[in-house]
Amino acid sequence: MTAALELAGVSSGYGEALVLRDLDLAVEPGEIFALLGKNGMGKSTLLKTVMGFLPVQTGHIRVAGAETTGLAPHRVARRSIAYTQQEQALFQDLTVADNLRLVLPDAKGVTAGLKGIAAWFPVLQQRLHQRAGTLSGGEQKMLLVARALLAKPKLMLVDEITEGLQPTMVAAVADVLSAERRRSAVAILLVEQNVPFACSIASRFAVLKRGEIVVRGSVSDVGARATIEEHLSV
Repeated sequence: MTAALELAGVSSGYGEALVLRDLDLAVEPGEIFALLGKNGMGKSTLLKTVMGFLPVQTGHIRVAGAETTGLAPHRVARRSIAYTQQEQALFQDLTVADNLRLVLPDAKGVTAGLKGIAAWFPVLQQRLHQRAGTLSGGEQKMLLVARALLAKPKLMLVDEITEGLQPTMVAAVADVLSAERRRSAVAILLVEQNVPFACSIASRFAVLKRGEIVVRGSVSDVGARATIEEHLSV
């Protein structure tokens, strides 16, 4: 089976400063893969490299078997990839509905898409005409996830989506991502520090430390969570 995302020997960083070093990683179709690590270990750098915002200095990146190494970000995104950034990525002065329309092709798509929003995050259905910048932090995170899902991607890159979220919202995001993976077989690379959340929805994991993967395995392995937490504590 061709991987939804494959990194082979990838090194990347900022100018001459390497952050990722000879990294190998594969996410299978229909899989949620959790990449865990503390701040500053290279997790967001990895996602920016996949999206083409940072250059690959060595190695190769393939999406659904097609080489994307060196492509511009807009050309990478056309490979049916949705990128939910950790940094603010909403149009704050546009309404919730207008932010969603940006990824929908036509009026028919908007109608169907907004029905999907009601099923995923009912609170957003009540905020459609509200400016995105006036939403709570948690509601903005929900909007980012909803906008990504409306694009019907084959691969999602999700960066620290639970940061600052209340437990009820974390549970809602977990339910939506799990349900959409089952429904559409979307592959999800989940960058996180929230170990319980990641382990509740992912099938496999890797821990990134100083730009290198130090341990990887199945979430269902005996002692997997304890191993992850041990690596994150030092």
